[in-house]
Amino acid sequence: MENNEITKNEVVDEVVETIETSVEANNEESSEIDKLKETAQWYALHTYSGYENVAKENLEIVIDKYSLQLRVFDIIIPMEDVVEEKKGKREVVSRKLMPGYIFVKMIYGDDIWHAITRTRGITGFVGPNGRALALTEDEVRRMKLEVVTVNIDLHVGDKVEVIDGPFAGQVGSVISVDVEDRRCRINVEMFGRDIPVDLEFNQIRKI
Repeated sequence: MENNEITKNEVVDEVVETIETSVEANNEESSEIDKLKETAQWYALHTYSGYENVAKENLEIVIDKYSLQLRVFDIIIPMEDVVEEKKGKREVVSRKLMPGYIFVKMIYGDDIWHAITRTRGITGFVGPNGRALALTEDEVRRMKLEVVTVNIDLHVGDKVEVIDGPFAGQVGSVISVDVEDRRCRINVEMFGRDIPVDLEFNQIRKI
């Protein structure tokens, strides 16, 4: 009976140790990926018009095929919200910010150039003679390729100006605040009446 109990305890200890080792290894891998990602830069890729989504999916397949997860970190098709009028009604719709392009955050090298430019749907890098040219920090900001964290002390009733999106230039009052998701709802005046609009903190400035 005693031997059985000892054996059970040993098995439990071994399982716990295996789990802890696995968690530690995953944490180390995540830390290594984060360090590599800090050195990566953004690049623009030409695609066939209307095939941006297909090119993105094909590139994801290539990344898996050649195990490029430690070289290519993000693939983005920038979108923007615009106000369109349909059948007498105005509504917000999403559309591609730059049709014919996708943007990739990666650690560039000549070896990876061939794998990417041969991907179906991609016609090449944006740069001199088709060579890769990294985007500047200003271009990355303007293309909204990375989320910019904005700290703002916001309360219900505050007046704010919309600085980004289809309602840019509008002034409204805050009617609700979601601090955790960094979003708020404001009333903006359109056609003589207040319309509630959901926005992120980085789309507004407090007046």
